Amino acid sequence: MKNNLHVLRAEKRMSQDELAKLANVSRQTINAIEREKYDPSLKLALKLGNIFNKKVEEIFSLE
Repeated sequence: MKNNLHVLRAEKRMSQDELAKLANVSRQTINAIEREKYDPSLKLALKLGNIFNKKVEEIFSLE
């Protein structure tokens, strides 16, 4: 699944570790999502949307 998590995180000058702590996951999970090696659960996707004040569709896409 494509995502722009790295861009959103960079815009907020947030490290992977900082985002991981806010989302209550490991830094490795954030890294895997950004590298498109792992698709987050719906719950995590919604949590990330809340952190960035974005709809899930604004962060993740199938294409």
